[in-house]
Amino acid sequence: MTQRLYGIMAEFRSPEALTDAVKATKRAGFTRLDAFSPFPLSDLAQELGVRTAVIPWIAFMAALVGAGLQYGSQYWMNAVDYPLNVGGRPLDSWPAFIPSTLIVAILWAGAATLIGLLLILRLPRLHHPVFEVHGFERASNDRFFLCILSDDPLFESAATRNFLEGLAPQIVREVPACA
Repeated sequence: MTQRLYGIMAEFRSPEALTDAVKATKRAGFTRLDAFSPFPLSDLAQELGVRTAVIPWIAFMAALVGAGLQYGSQYWMNAVDYPLNVGGRPLDSWPAFIPSTLIVAILWAGAATLIGLLLILRLPRLHHPVFEVHGFERASNDRFFLCILSDDPLFESAATRNFLEGLAPQIVREVPACA
């Protein structure tokens, strides 16, 4: 019985080698790939097509909703539900409502950003198939990895392995699929 693969992974020593390998892999036509690095590489993220443009919109919309709910609840409580006219002051004292409205807007934006990022990045993920690859623990220290996923339209095990070996990595390994 043939073992199912998650992909084939190459290990590199430097961020430049990884970035060059990703560019070559994209030029070769592979579309389903992932890279792992001990620190963020903005050029690499751009090359891989990582899109985070939706995060500011999530934060903005959540801030609007939070601010609207906060202001609306203050207005309701002070002007409609239980109006107390103390010293002839207006019931809808909007300047007094602004500080707490801003604080709640910031709170909602932060919480929505966190939840949105967790959902978009599919986190927390307690186990990933690449964790089974010998030596992958160095991805958090000093190694850089490129993985071509087996669901890529151009993926063929032997040809993909030969392609990755042509990029001069330290080693090329198969990544077994999770059971």
